Amino acid sequence: MESPSSRALLLLSLLQTGRAWTASELAQRLDIADRTVRRDIARLRSLGYDISSAPGPGGAYRLVPGLRIPPLLLDADEVCTLVTGLLVLEAGEADAATTAVRAKLEQLLPPTLRRRATATALATQVITPAAGPADWSLLSALADAVDQRQHMRFSYTDQHGQVGERRVQPHRHVLRDGIWYLIAFDTQRDDWRLFRLDRIQNATAQPAPFGVDVHDFSESSIEDWLATDFGRQQNDCD
Repeated sequence: MESPSSRALLLLSLLQTGRAWTASELAQRLDIADRTVRRDIARLRSLGYDISSAPGPGGAYRLVPGLRIPPLLLDADEVCTLVTGLLVLEAGEADAATTAVRAKLEQLLPPTLRRRATATALATQVITPAAGPADWSLLSALADAVDQRQHMRFSYTDQHGQVGERRVQPHRHVLRDGIWYLIAFDTQRDDWRLFRLDRIQNATAQPAPFGVDVHDFSESSIEDWLATDFGRQQNDCD
């Protein structure tokens, strides 16, 4: 996680599974250094979370059960970051506890943020769990656009460095080999396209009726399309 607050929240979600975690285990799960784990634990304690720890190098951290958990003060982008991070963990570990934590998180959020969390989960697909840098504001905006069935307009830089304006119907963002992509129907090219998120700039949502029902693009269709077209789409970067 890039944001310290989002990273600390993801750490809290792991502690809420009820098991004890060593600093090394947490560091491995979150892909951070042990000292960063200790710093984030201290931050959570300062916010009122009662986290016990056993002394010594093999000591483990545990969230003290039976106590009232302080409220989660999140904004929309942090919710997107946290849910996406949990999805990456689920894909890498097939961890039922992590899945349960995500479900519990969505229940604890107020209605507006709960909708954002649900939209993010539905709009996100993790093919390979290697985490890569992400623009969380963009991911959040794309999740909203998918949920609200809005077009997105943005500037896109292709592999040759050419910049063009695109107007698309977003369907899903995908993490593959540490790179985030957007699956969308390009209204100008009248076809499905794959866009690298790190080449998207100035994305804005535009309410408009969809010309193609992207929600009819089924799970099997997605897998087939990615399997046959991912290499070609990635090579021409569009």
